[in-house]
Amino acid sequence: MICMFFFCSLQAQKFLPLDTLKLKEAKDMLADDYGNLYIYKNKDFSLTKYDSLGRQIGKMMLTVPYKVQTVQNPLSVPLFSENAQELKFFDQNMNEIQRVDFKQKFGFIKMTYAEDLQQLWLLDESTKRLIQYNFRNETIINSYPFDASFDDLMDLLVYENKVYILTRQHIRVYTFKFEKIFEAPIENGKRFRRENENILVITQNAILKYIPEKEMVKIFQDPEAQIVDKNTLSYFEIKANKLYLYSLEKNKENQPQTETELQTKATEQDVKPSEQNTSEPDNPEEKLEKETQGIEDKNPAESSLQKLIEDISTLESAGN
Repeated sequence: MICMFFFCSLQAQKFLPLDTLKLKEAKDMLADDYGNLYIYKNKDFSLTKYDSLGRQIGKMMLTVPYKVQTVQNPLSVPLFSENAQELKFFDQNMNEIQRVDFKQKFGFIKMTYAEDLQQLWLLDESTKRLIQYNFRNETIINSYPFDASFDDLMDLLVYENKVYILTRQHIRVYTFKFEKIFEAPIENGKRFRRENENILVITQNAILKYIPEKEMVKIFQDPEAQIVDKNTLSYFEIKANKLYLYSLEKNKENQPQTETELQTKATEQDVKPSEQNTSEPDNPEEKLEKETQGIEDKNPAESSLQKLIEDISTLESAGN
């Protein structure tokens, strides 16, 4: 059993075969749901895509800094440049498929959010407005006064009539009426990631989950990591110029629990003793098997070898 626990701990981490030279000057890294990796370097403004085996799929050489907003849909990857005042979309082979120029129609766009393949949300710093824009037919759908601070702005997300603003040090959530409904401190915030109804914040060495209007909960952290990211299956990190993958299922065991989860767990613990008393097995072997299964069902990673040894000794004594 000791060997089994040691094996499980090893399986939680996997070293990926990506050349350390390719990671040495990485400014950012993103992972799509197919396991492809995107490495952005500030030194030459390059964005390079690799498959899960470390083979290069495509590369772009940009003339000015761009921010990669998301790679969740690898068929249409949006990149925004505040300097160039434009948004570009690239396909799975890193070929440009669409360009949206903001200079002729707007004042100064500080940040964008590509909601889908037709609509954008724009923060116009010059007019202090949040704009919903259909870039396919170049029409403004809605415009909202938004007099928030644009200093140190890192990312923007709009979801279910709420506006999420991320800076290096804070996350703030507003309504369309510019009413702030949540604020929390963040260390080295970088970008948002939305997975269905879950809003995540990617920082330099941690990933946090937003508990609506309550708190931010860390679901992954490594203080020694240079860069972290995740897709729907795994967490990724660059540490000491090496790339590591962590199984999402394994790491769920170490995630902090919310207040609701803790209350549910406490209720289950209160109910189980009464259930066991009503159907207590007479056979010592059956009792041992039931207790062992109960420990494993609760949390296999937390089942204690010492606890099982004590149970065996107790039952042997009872049998004698």
